[in-house]
Amino acid sequence: MAAATANTTVPKLSPLTSSFKSSIPISKSVLPFSNIPRKLTPSRSLIISSSLSQSNSAVTQNTSPESDSVSRYAPEEPRKGADILVEALEREGVKDVFAYPGGASMEIHQALTRSKVIRNVLPRHEQGGVFAAEGYARSSGLPGVCIATSGPGATNLVSGLADAMLDSIPVVAITGQVPRRMIGTDAFQETPIVEVTRSITKHNYLVLDVDDIPRIVTEAFYLATSGRPGPVLIDIPKDIQQQLAVPKWNQPLRLPGYMSRLPKEPNVAHLEQIVRLISESKRPVLYVGGGCLNSSEELKRFVELTGIPVASTLMGLGSFPSSDPLSLQMLGMHGTVYANYAVDKSDLLLAFGVRFDDRVTGKLEAFASRAKIVHIDIDSAEIGKNKQPHVSVCSDVKLALKGINKILESKGVKLKLKLDYSAWREELNEQKVKYPLNYKTFEEAIPPQYAIQLLDELTDGNAIISTGVGQHQMWAAQFYKYKKPRQWLTSGGLGAMGFGLPAAIGAAVANPGAVVVDIDGDGSFIMNVQELATISVENLPIKILLLNNQHLGMVVQWEDRFYKANRAHTYLGNPSSESEIFPNMLKFAEACGIPAARVTKKEDLRAAMQKMLETPGPYLLDVIVPHQEHVLPMIPSGGAFKDVITEGDGRTKY
Repeated sequence: MAAATANTTVPKLSPLTSSFKSSIPISKSVLPFSNIPRKLTPSRSLIISSSLSQSNSAVTQNTSPESDSVSRYAPEEPRKGADILVEALEREGVKDVFAYPGGASMEIHQALTRSKVIRNVLPRHEQGGVFAAEGYARSSGLPGVCIATSGPGATNLVSGLADAMLDSIPVVAITGQVPRRMIGTDAFQETPIVEVTRSITKHNYLVLDVDDIPRIVTEAFYLATSGRPGPVLIDIPKDIQQQLAVPKWNQPLRLPGYMSRLPKEPNVAHLEQIVRLISESKRPVLYVGGGCLNSSEELKRFVELTGIPVASTLMGLGSFPSSDPLSLQMLGMHGTVYANYAVDKSDLLLAFGVRFDDRVTGKLEAFASRAKIVHIDIDSAEIGKNKQPHVSVCSDVKLALKGINKILESKGVKLKLKLDYSAWREELNEQKVKYPLNYKTFEEAIPPQYAIQLLDELTDGNAIISTGVGQHQMWAAQFYKYKKPRQWLTSGGLGAMGFGLPAAIGAAVANPGAVVVDIDGDGSFIMNVQELATISVENLPIKILLLNNQHLGMVVQWEDRFYKANRAHTYLGNPSSESEIFPNMLKFAEACGIPAARVTKKEDLRAAMQKMLETPGPYLLDVIVPHQEHVLPMIPSGGAFKDVITEGDGRTKY
């Protein structure tokens, strides 16, 4: 079959220009999620916290919010611990939860039915619930809440908690537990979930006193959303849920050690040192990550003031507009050649809100080896962990950028600071022309990259996009042009297949009226296909663009490149009938009452996709794509920029 090359349009770098418009309804929350709509309470106290709730004295500290919700009970009226828990959630401003019931959490669900504030979006699997809570948090900036029963219900949350931990997503997970007297006896559905999740949560609690529920819930939300966000788990024995008590609201928090470690205002002298390095640089590059998602306005202003090109990590997509002339798009293993070239040739690397992940750096000693490195991050543990910086600032990136911008504006007026990187930008423009993102077309077959380009065109780049994990994820990162933060929802650090569909549920619940599209692969999609039932019952207008190649595409790509194309259990179809599309994804949609269609020819894709987008409610479009296509560029694991692969498929046979 004849192959033709189709190049994407890549804007040229121009000095100090930026266009940034979008009508997508996305939250403007900022770290540490301080503008969640709540009222402040009187002063609170802080003492050392413990995974096991205990009574203690306190030291005063202002922190926690008070809800404007109205209690269903008289102030001194006893109520069940489960009702105290639900009211505590209401006081934290929670409007939606993703909860699946079981024996040890039934009391919580009964209490939820008595709430007039909280809506439960019932997942069909606890993993779907925690991924939906992540999608809610990632797309809104507000903490996502999921609830599961003990034992298998709790362990089904583990992948989602690990995912939230690695990607710094604020999630509060609540699990039922066997009664206190049965803990440690191997009771039915008993699992020590506090121990299981200790290393994959920011903090966790086992509640041993019903009176501690209000304080623990307040602490959990504060921990999840402050500093570097992350997941917090609360494990509540069933007898605590059933116990009658009068709640003690406005209890002192017990977090002095944590509070003392939270980053302070950045040191002005350090910021001035960064400005000096910028003024001395000839080839600077911005390397921005998920820590910049709440600082997009400050980042844009910084780029306007300096004219420095911007490369983004997978998690940082949307923090700076992908279509801006100063954008180099994504860097790393499957990043653009010009983004990786810029980092390799740079003399100053400004690393803002990143952790120097191996999928970005490859061979550490070769990464940005010519550059001085400035690292700004909210988590002191990340600074110097993988790559030693020349200048480091432990701070909220938003505050640091505000400070740097203030210095730049001041020096620009008073000292006539001149930053001219036109020659550097022209050098990178040449790389953009030489190595654009491209793909091949084969007769009538649909290139998966083309499908994503077309979606970007038809939605004007304004959709909220979720993905599973694999080739489709990388193509969605490369070929959809994100305009704003919180449009891009993907499992970055953990790489959890099955993430896309439930994450889309959370995004749709948090952003009613927004266009939400799950770009998925057949391997990832089928891992949580049961969530189609939730989408149908809730009538969520989620569009599913399923790139179906009947294979585990990314693993196939590695087989082609590094294992002589030997297929080792990566074919997902029916070996006895390879000509049929198996399983029939349209039947899954039909079983849940969701409209669906299949398209196999490129010439039919536009009309099919327009129908998907125009159909009210949910819709599944099964797009059959060739499994031979590879995600390019590619820097092999552990490799350096010099090892980048830009063409070919590495196969010795088909």
